[in-house]
Amino acid sequence: MIDPGRLNRRLTLLAPVETDDGQGGVVRSYGAQAVLWASVVPLAAREGVAADTDRAALRARITLRAGVTLSRAHRLADGDTVYRIIAWRSRERGALLEIDAETELT
Repeated sequence: MIDPGRLNRRLTLLAPVETDDGQGGVVRSYGAQAVLWASVVPLAAREGVAADTDRAALRARITLRAGVTLSRAHRLADGDTVYRIIAWRSRERGALLEIDAETELT
């Protein structure tokens, strides 16, 4: 049995939406697909530089109920914080999904 108190945050699952850019390519944006209850546990952060700007990548472990179809192109949003999905695995006999995710802080 899953302890419902563990899943204490509401995250929005964002699905990729691609539109034609008029020059033979596509523009990718994200649209809300579902709202899910989850647990978010922050992990270690790492520093880096991108486009001459100091950035920190914060990693997190996100746990949610199984039954959600994911790809690495999906994102999870918690208010203004958007998590990029790195990997996921099944836990507790397939009842939960445990997701490794990363968000950038500037």
